[in-house]
Amino acid sequence: MDKQRYKEVVRVCALEDDFKLFPRGDKTQVGEHGHSLSGGQRARINLARAVYRRADIYLLDDPLSAVDTHVGRHLFEDCITGFLSGKIVILCTHQLQYLNNVEFIIMMKNGAIRAQGTFGDLQNCGTELSELMKDEVENEENPVKDQLQRRLSIHSTASEEEFYVPEEMKSKGK
Repeated sequence: MDKQRYKEVVRVCALEDDFKLFPRGDKTQVGEHGHSLSGGQRARINLARAVYRRADIYLLDDPLSAVDTHVGRHLFEDCITGFLSGKIVILCTHQLQYLNNVEFIIMMKNGAIRAQGTFGDLQNCGTELSELMKDEVENEENPVKDQLQRRLSIHSTASEEEFYVPEEMKSKGK
């Protein structure tokens, strides 16, 4: 066990306060016969387990959905874009407030790619997603998770959008 890496992973996954509350700290048994965890604690422990492993590629399936906005921002900044910088991170999320901080976005709907490109590309592509992204930039100083989830629910039931690929990608044959 790499104790220094372990401590850093606990910090970037926002688990320090949780471990202080558990009866035996990080040695507390969880699950069926142990301490029960909230959804956010489960998500952060699973993220920590994945991040502790030394890998070149991390596939993260919506680790920010079960946590509040403050903790989500900490996880995104300290863990995903901080601790894992230099690694390939594929982040599946419905959290639009983080899209302007990623290199490339692929928007999927019903299992098919609907749009792809940088934040700027997608913000100006003229689809319903671009309107949501513009709204998110305007509300970035005060993100409200319930409003965002409501907008995403409306978006997910909206009619099919035209597939968008930035012009410079078309010319490169991508």
